[in-house]
Amino acid sequence: MRITRFAIVAMLGTVLTVSGCKVDKIEDKHHPAKLEETDQKGIMRVVLEARAVERIGLQTTQVVEEAGRKVIPYGAIMYDTKGDTWTFTNPQPLTYVRHKVVVENIEGDRVTLSDGPPAGTTVVTVGATELMGAEHKYGH
Repeated sequence: MRITRFAIVAMLGTVLTVSGCKVDKIEDKHHPAKLEETDQKGIMRVVLEARAVERIGLQTTQVVEEAGRKVIPYGAIMYDTKGDTWTFTNPQPLTYVRHKVVVENIEGDRVTLSDGPPAGTTVVTVGATELMGAEHKYGH
């Protein structure tokens, strides 16, 4: 009978578990995103390390007001699983907060909002998918 290395490792793990020996983690996972509570139910603040911002190529722009309406690029819009629309604001360096928006009109890359963050607010245009994943702990 031929025993593979995998089988030996599996048996050793079983023996250690059954015998009550504790097997320590070799390495704790490092997470470049930290989640913090906000005063809004179901909304978490995502705080990234500078390296993480670089790695995902995060880009931002500001909400502008045109003819009394708020306008953002289409890349700043995220849809959740219920079809609700959101954008991520950037209230402080390396800090991102999901903000509900109501889309009034989409014309090319321009989205007119009937409700959303005020003009001048910084919003994420590239990297929002990764922020949504971090906020909802995908991959953790």
